Amino acid sequence: MSALTGRTRLLGIIGDPIEHSLSPLIQNAAIAELGLDYCYVPFPVKGADLATALAGLAAIGVQGFNVTIPHKQAVMPLLSQVSELAQSVGSVNTVWQTEQGWVGTNTDVLGFLAPLQTLRSDWSGCRVVLLGCGGAARAVVAGCLQLGCSAIATVVRDAQKGDAFQQSWGDRADSLTIHDWSDIPDVLSTADLVVNTTPLGMDPHIERSPLDNSAAQQLRPETIAYDLIYTPSPTRFLQQAIAQGCHAIDGLEMLVQQGAAGLKIWTGAEAVPVDTMRSVLNAHLGLA
Repeated sequence: MSALTGRTRLLGIIGDPIEHSLSPLIQNAAIAELGLDYCYVPFPVKGADLATALAGLAAIGVQGFNVTIPHKQAVMPLLSQVSELAQSVGSVNTVWQTEQGWVGTNTDVLGFLAPLQTLRSDWSGCRVVLLGCGGAARAVVAGCLQLGCSAIATVVRDAQKGDAFQQSWGDRADSLTIHDWSDIPDVLSTADLVVNTTPLGMDPHIERSPLDNSAAQQLRPETIAYDLIYTPSPTRFLQQAIAQGCHAIDGLEMLVQQGAAGLKIWTGAEAVPVDTMRSVLNAHLGLA
């Protein structure tokens, strides 16, 4: 990174917590390789302070920022404009400043799809099990609909939240069904793709998993297990899946791809160095 000056443009990420985020690492590596006078900074923002924070970011000239847990949905009413994709998904993870104010979109869908599209081209018969129904789950549903998956079984602990999640999609997701957590053994036994969108297993609680050992044994060797968590790698959930012979995907590539899309929006860079972002991330995690 070049020396910071009064001309350096600011980018960032807001969330709570934010200490675990590796976005500053990969974004600043890409910025340095592109030779841009930008700096990407993490901003811890509590939910009650969200509106104040957006006004403050605008006041100090921040050009754009990412949004992570728990603000991806709450930030939407505070924006001047939200892209059609983000409206469809129901969450925003990338925001930038315009003359009209803050504009938001969702690059999580692109990031989620990237590693799956390298595995196969036809997903039309895929049966998906989705663990959780928060903001991240919305991007997964949107991605699975794009892929043409035949069924999306969403497993929830809170029936009321599950019903609201299903109703929010209306007739756009006829293949989406809601299941209680106690149904996990049954839905896993026929799943082709299982995606963990919950924070269970995220650092520092790395010993946790959304599945107990009995449920994990229902995973079939031909099942793809996908955890949106990217640290640690592999998570406890993916360790369980690997033990069952499953193909495992962590959240690292999703993080890289959604981040690259955001950087292109903010800076106008024609070619974002995705390989650099990936290699820096792997080196940091000891995976290189």
